[in-house]
Amino acid sequence: MRYDWLIRGGRVIDPGNHLDAIVDVALQDGKILAVAEALDPGSANQVFDASGMLVTPGLIDLHVHGYDLVTPLGLDIDHYCLGRGVTTAVDAGSAGCDTFAGFRAFAAERFRTRLLAFLHISRTGLSFAGLGGDSEVPGELEALRLANARDCASCVDANRDLLVGIKIRLSSSIADAGRNEAEAFRRAQEAAATVALPLMVHHNFSTVPLEDCPGKLRAGDIWTHCFHGFPRSIVDPETRRIHAVVHEAGKRGVRFDIGHGQGSFNWTVAEIAAAEGFWPWTISSDLHRGTAEGPCYDLPMVMSRLLHVGMPLEAVIRATTSDAAACIGWEDRIGNLSPGREADVTVLALEDFDQPLEDCQSQMRRVKQLLRPRAVWRAGIPAKITHLRHFPNPESIAHQRQQWPRLIVRDAALSEGT
Repeated sequence: MRYDWLIRGGRVIDPGNHLDAIVDVALQDGKILAVAEALDPGSANQVFDASGMLVTPGLIDLHVHGYDLVTPLGLDIDHYCLGRGVTTAVDAGSAGCDTFAGFRAFAAERFRTRLLAFLHISRTGLSFAGLGGDSEVPGELEALRLANARDCASCVDANRDLLVGIKIRLSSSIADAGRNEAEAFRRAQEAAATVALPLMVHHNFSTVPLEDCPGKLRAGDIWTHCFHGFPRSIVDPETRRIHAVVHEAGKRGVRFDIGHGQGSFNWTVAEIAAAEGFWPWTISSDLHRGTAEGPCYDLPMVMSRLLHVGMPLEAVIRATTSDAAACIGWEDRIGNLSPGREADVTVLALEDFDQPLEDCQSQMRRVKQLLRPRAVWRAGIPAKITHLRHFPNPESIAHQRQQWPRLIVRDAALSEGT
């Protein structure tokens, strides 16, 4: 039998199949045909030599903003996701029930990247909302009548091929100075329970206490931005330890997600979490227009940051493949290299680096290795790898440094590289 593609000689890390070995991967008719040793290169129409590289299931980014040209945060996910090794991206609430039809037509059906979504509890999604914190920009929960659990659930039921959960942002600046947060949170929980799908929660600068969120989240719900250092951080700024309610939520099955973004990855918090053995269930980028050229850059860069603080390589791959698929109930379709599955495959190089790398407030750490995308196939068809315009990006580093004083968990001084 002939293969369309043979990905030859790479270290295949497929946590969903408990595989970590030097083997070949054959692709045929858009499917995984075989994963085995010494497959015949003469039977392949095309061969990719992955020697010295990592071959993984197509990466899954659980938190992006891909409603390009429609929402203030949206960006071209084929360039920033598929071009960086991400074959499946999950939009985190860019659309609500009143704007989802447009999301399907102008985002999900436009891109080659498989684009799924969490539906925002706000009817409008993020159609006029930015990062929050700007008094001139209204937030998506400024009026409670924007949050309707019944209509949100109805939209999910009509679009279960793309919708995988409910999303809410809990920040006082986007919810009428916090007055609408608690009730909007209750409505989001109601909608998620009605459709029996996970609720993803963004939670910082919020009037909702940790005792309620993540304290009252269900098993399978997702607390994103888990390593931020702002108010409602997982770390108690007085003890420099993770709050007990956070550990308890994790034991109950609440899933903690990185959601790096423009403000939500903090080296200090990550190191405290690592010291306590508190690793995220999933690693995601929160890529949007304010993050894609720094401080986030792309998903492999976020994965590299987790490697730097000590998360094992296999766990990093699992958090962006099989565990990410399980988070959204898609583990029977994506996230592993089982023969017969759609041929979503990523090839990464683990390269020496040895330079300072910033977090979201430009605290620096001297990172020794970076994961870099080298090849990607979506449904058996290769895509072009894209590259950063600026890395490191000095403009982004200077801009993000201004947010350091707002942190409640941070370095003793703003480091230039350690």
